[in-house]
Amino acid sequence: MIASGVCWTVTYLLIIRRGVIDLTYGMPAAALLANLSWEAIYSFVYPHSMPQLAVDRVWFMFDVLILLQYLRFGPTAPKIRLAGSFYLQFLLGFAVTFTAILLLGRELKDENGAYAAFGQNLMMSVLFINMLNQRKSAAGQSMYIGIFKMLGTALASFAFYTQTKTYGHSPLLQFLFAAIFVYDVVYIVMLARHLRLQHIKVWGRF
Repeated sequence: MIASGVCWTVTYLLIIRRGVIDLTYGMPAAALLANLSWEAIYSFVYPHSMPQLAVDRVWFMFDVLILLQYLRFGPTAPKIRLAGSFYLQFLLGFAVTFTAILLLGRELKDENGAYAAFGQNLMMSVLFINMLNQRKSAAGQSMYIGIFKMLGTALASFAFYTQTKTYGHSPLLQFLFAAIFVYDVVYIVMLARHLRLQHIKVWGRF
């Protein structure tokens, strides 16, 4: 879990860095809303025990930085024209996402938020592919983001499968572990292809 936390921290930092360089946001909007909601809930509403709580709060701060990039560059992205409508959609989306994740944890009696975490992780993996297809470029993205995201989730999946009785025997979580890994591999392969088409060195872009 420590190694997973390190990999995800690197992922966040690389997303922020790439966003600064490319003047865009590097995390799909729905995934950002889900991450921000999850980390707010398990940092302040139902705080995890240490050291996970410290990790959650660090991730929350990173998500706030990614959020600022999204709010800054989102209204100028293709297909987004009305800035006022954009910000209202964000507020509504955050309210709905926050409430859904909060109620999901209560409904499933999942005080760690594991089901929500891996569920939104699968959504994020799919949305990264969608973002790549929509932009038709590697703006805001890099192979290192994809690799560290895959490693972070794979390590967490392995830890939950081998070290926890409740989660390790859950068919739903086992399905999510496998599905996330498959989509992460697909994303990395697709991103490498896009970089080659743009004549960008696959491993030379951080």
